[in-house]
Amino acid sequence: MVEAEKRHTVTIEINGIRRTLEVESRKLPVHLIRDDLGLTGTHIGCDTSQCGACTVEIDGQATKSCTVLAVMADGASITTIEGVSPAGSPLDPVQTAFHEHHALQCGFCTSGMIMSVRQLLRAHPDPSEDDIRHGIAGNICRCTGYHNIVRAVESLVAKG
Repeated sequence: MVEAEKRHTVTIEINGIRRTLEVESRKLPVHLIRDDLGLTGTHIGCDTSQCGACTVEIDGQATKSCTVLAVMADGASITTIEGVSPAGSPLDPVQTAFHEHHALQCGFCTSGMIMSVRQLLRAHPDPSEDDIRHGIAGNICRCTGYHNIVRAVESLVAKG
């Protein structure tokens, strides 16, 4: 007989809304976000911390949400791409720059890329091109070749 998975109560603030949830011990935040909360802007690319498509901000730090357990996020504040600019709100400056510089094609990597760029700009408000490339190195984009993504970030730096 298979024993039921142990469940834990966690309290997490997601996009400014505090939620108390029952989660399995092994549940990853990416699955909690997508499957339990229906916030599908955070993508699952590899589930092995290789691609960065699942990047969210946990307590203000860009984090691949397939690398931690949801129980480890108890008490944390998580921002997903939906929380960056909620429906009806203006786009975040990083989102605007991506749009203006055509820094996306299929869009699968875009949410994770934007979360990583936000972290980069908080840590390094005046990054060089090498800093930008290093800052997005944990995110794989198979479509763009990264050129327009780098240009979008450079445009934000130029605007100050």
